[in-house]
Amino acid sequence: MQSQKNNEQDQQKKKIKNDEAISNKVNAEEKITQGCEEIENKYKRALADYQNLMKQAAQEKIEIVRYANENMLYQILPVYDNLKISLNHINSELDQSGWLLGVKHVIRQFKDVLSQLGVEEIETFGLKFDHSIMEAIDKVMTDDKKLNDTVAKEMKSGYKLKDKVISPAKVIVYEYKDKKTEEHT
Repeated sequence: MQSQKNNEQDQQKKKIKNDEAISNKVNAEEKITQGCEEIENKYKRALADYQNLMKQAAQEKIEIVRYANENMLYQILPVYDNLKISLNHINSELDQSGWLLGVKHVIRQFKDVLSQLGVEEIETFGLKFDHSIMEAIDKVMTDDKKLNDTVAKEMKSGYKLKDKVISPAKVIVYEYKDKKTEEHT
């Protein structure tokens, strides 16, 4: 009986050791599974960060290319403006002279090249004053209320490169002044 009892105790000990081994094995597998999931999550985050970085770098490259010519335009646009202004000082006798037609042709070519580069001239005359694309350098009084804050004259052309203003138009703006109010003051 004693041996049978010892045998049962040995079997119980073996069973406990076996259960502990199985439990340890399950715990180890769970730890390995958790570790794998953690590594997979870190990989996914790193991959997403890398993809975002690549998208950001591509966007920055597009922006650099888009505005790469901006500094050159700052130097060229005054020359273009001066050519256009020079036409304002031509008398009627020279209107059909060869050199004047040549200058007009050069101005047209200039405008076409600027257009191809994405540069557009800001329209101003007769429009309401818009501080985001225009700079008021003077004002002209008017008694016509409808003309208030309307561009009276463009003094210097303004330009946009794509959707960015690179040079605001310099304008003179009408300002409404009521004659009745003026007489009472």
